Formats: sequence, C-alpha cells, structure tokens
Amino acid sequence: MNVIGLDIGYSNLKLAFGDSAEGMKTAIRPAGAAPADRFGSRFDGKAQDDFLHVLVGEEPFVAGVSSDQAAMWERSLHAEYANSPSYKALFHAGLLMSGMTDVDVLVTGLPVHQYKDESLRAALEKKFVGKHRITPKRTVEIAKVKVVAQPIGGLFDMIDQDDEAKPQIDDDARILVIDPGFFSNDWVLIADGQLQMRSSGTSLHASSVVLEQAGILLAEEHGVKPTVESFEKAFREGKNSILVAGQRVDISPYIEQASKSLASITTTSILTSLRAEKMSPDVIVLVGGGTEFFREGIQEAFPRLQVVSPKQPVLSIARGYWLLGQV
Repeated sequence: MNVIGLDIGYSNLKLAFGDSAEGMKTAIRPAGAAPADRFGSRFDGKAQDDFLHVLVGEEPFVAGVSSDQAAMWERSLHAEYANSPSYKALFHAGLLMSGMTDVDVLVTGLPVHQYKDESLRAALEKKFVGKHRITPKRTVEIAKVKVVAQPIGGLFDMIDQDDEAKPQIDDDARILVIDPGFFSNDWVLIADGQLQMRSSGTSLHASSVVLEQAGILLAEEHGVKPTVESFEKAFREGKNSILVAGQRVDISPYIEQASKSLASITTTSILTSLRAEKMSPDVIVLVGGGTEFFREGIQEAFPRLQVVSPKQPVLSIARGYWLLGQV
C-alpha cells in the first residue's frame, strides 16, 4: 500500500512516504513556491538544479525553495494558506518527491482551530482526492485522504519511537501535545484515548513571530533589521550567525530573548484552555519545527511535568501522518 504523510508548513515542506511493506522514507524542503517567471538566473549562468518544477493549473511554478528567492511574490502567511496557489504548488511538489503515480492513502493535517470546522476538513479531502496533473508529463492519482489535527501526527511519531522497555508515555496518561509551527502554535489534549477538543486550540504567537521579534531586538543594537528568511536560512544550514550590514552577528541571544517573551504568551493560552479539565496533563509531547524556541518556556509553565520530544521533531508530524495512513 502506497502511503504519503504530507505536512505542508509555512516554512518547510515535510514528507514521509513509502510502501507499507517496505517502510518509510522522509524528505524536507523549504516551503517557498511561486510562478516560474518570478525566478531569475544564477549569477554564474549555471542552471538552478535544486528547483522542483510543477504545474498549478496550466501555470508553471517552482516549489521547495527559500521564500525569498522569488521576485515580486509575497509568501502566504495567513489562515487561507490552504487555498493559495503556493500551497497547491507545494502539494504537487510533495507528490513529485514521493515518486509515486498511485497513492492509496494520503494523510495531512490542519491547525486545530481549522480542524474543528468540519467543512474545512471536507474541503481539503475533496481537494486532494482524485487525479492531479503535477507536471506536463506526470499525473498522480490519490484514492483516499485523511485529514487530522496537526499535533496528532507528532503524537503517533512519539509513540512509535518510545522505548518498549521504558516508555516515556504511559498508556493511561493524559497527554498534552504541543506543535510550535511557523504560523501557529497548536495543541491538543488526549485523555482516555479521546481528543478533548474544548481543551485544544491554536495561538498565532508562533515561530515566525519569534524571528520577527528577534530581528527587532538585533536592529536595536546593530542598526539593521534582518529578514525572517535570513534567520530561516541560518537554521536550515546549522549556523548560529548571519551577516548584518557586512558584519557576522551571533543570533543566539536575540532568539533566546524573543523566545522567552513569546513562550509566556503561548503557555498562558494553553493554561487557559485547560481550565475546564478536572485533572492536569501527565506528560507533554513537544513536536514540530519550533520545538527549541518554546521548550524552556513550556517547561517553566509546567514544572512538575516531563516534556518529551521525538527525534528530528521537525519531521515528526509527517512521520506520524504516514503511520496514521496504516491504520
């Protein structure tokens, strides 16, 4: 059975794919996508060999690149992202990366506040099921689509990685799953195996806001405000510094300061949503690409609880989606 777990984020496109019998493969690309004519040529005249070329309708798009590579094209950083041409381009890019032409099950997700709207879930399922012409010569057919609340994928991934001899998550535990994404912070509470929707929610004080605030703090001392994309590029390349007006600057203290201020706002929202619960969570599972921005603040808000994360948390949602496709 061909299964794809597709996590189309605002910063990264994450993919888990493969035949059920053969196991999972994963891939990650930047979540930039724009019409092909918005991209210039390299300064040295060489071809851009890292571009993924797809169609959106009949229009050629380039996808899977840094958001700042396209000229005269604004990245989609809003709640209607799933209806944007960039989102569709990234969807087609994910199908292209999988190498599949027939997909038995595709699993994807929505932020918690959107997942609560049944019509939005149904619309996304309808959008993804069926045949998709992703390039002039390639069509992919998807037989079945599952749409879940985004943090659920991370929980499945965490359980899959748990040590059977000494699991970090007890079968009877009340589990708070927090997914700090680029556009939104999402959380769900699982109790008695059930998703407690009234205690689950979304905050827009997410990773993009952390990076924006870090840029403001850096500008106060260095005179120039770097773009959010420059921070993203540094993280992708494993660097702790960026060039600011010709000077290389350590970004760690600015990220740390911005993270602390934003984490307190997010944890307040989470604590407020948990007021209806008679019992506190037993464990917190922290997943997603913004995990390290918020870990310290979340631990401080829940000092008595264990905060755990799967390996490579940036891919955890997609991996969990693939596992859900087997169910």
